[in-house]
Amino acid sequence: MKEMEKDDAWDIVIEPKSNLLTLNLKEVWRYRDLLLLFVRRDFVAEYKQTILGPIWYLIQPIFTAFTYFFILNKMGGIPTDGIPPMLFYMSGLTVWNYFSTSLTKTSDTFLANAPTFGKVYFSRLIVPLSVITSNLIKLALQFGLLIFFIAYFHFQNNNYSFNWHWQLIFLPIPIILMAGLSLGLGLIVTSLTTKYRDLKFALTFGVQLLMYGSAVIISLNNTPEKFKSILQWNPIANVVELFRAILLANHPIEWQGVIYSTVFLLVMLLIGIVIFNKTEKTFMDTV
Repeated sequence: MKEMEKDDAWDIVIEPKSNLLTLNLKEVWRYRDLLLLFVRRDFVAEYKQTILGPIWYLIQPIFTAFTYFFILNKMGGIPTDGIPPMLFYMSGLTVWNYFSTSLTKTSDTFLANAPTFGKVYFSRLIVPLSVITSNLIKLALQFGLLIFFIAYFHFQNNNYSFNWHWQLIFLPIPIILMAGLSLGLGLIVTSLTTKYRDLKFALTFGVQLLMYGSAVIISLNNTPEKFKSILQWNPIANVVELFRAILLANHPIEWQGVIYSTVFLLVMLLIGIVIFNKTEKTFMDTV
């Protein structure tokens, strides 16, 4: 009888979350192999049937930066803080692309994975975390391209030279901030889109508009004062400026903006986790 009870004992017990703030990181760690599998899927599947493959990760920012260089700098005469224009735009696009791609894909978690969620149980947080992680690969490739441009202008442009400085130790900070912001905002949007599908289309349009107010193509230093105070409330703009300040040393680090962006991140993550955990319980009834 005792042997039968041992045989019938459950290996894993799935229980509902009693607290909406529960992250259950122990469960996420238990499914780490699945996380790595999703990371590989996200990276490989995107350009699987293309000729150039991951090279598109490099082509897109180059052509985008060149477009901004031609229209904004050459035709519009907008200054770039004493940095070569191509280098200025490339640096902004590198960190912005990581945020925008991570946010857009994270915000589609429930709708895109509904068939899988309905068939098998695993920690739902694995999916958005895999998006944030897989996009780090894309970020690494584009960052390598940015380093190439820095080296090129260092040796070819007499008006610019790159100097190693101690502030480079802070380089992971803007990456972590962008990852946290995209995760927090993505969890909020994906939870709301289970009921309000319009948000999916509004997000695509909204992200495009947000870029113009995020110091990607124009520095806060060159923004008119009446607009500068408004843009400083954008946490993304502060992170982009931080990335440039650390890597290119074009201006001192504004720690006040860093603190503001960090607090904003924590608030968005808190709200995102609560809404995500609440939606997770019933989203199959509405999708």
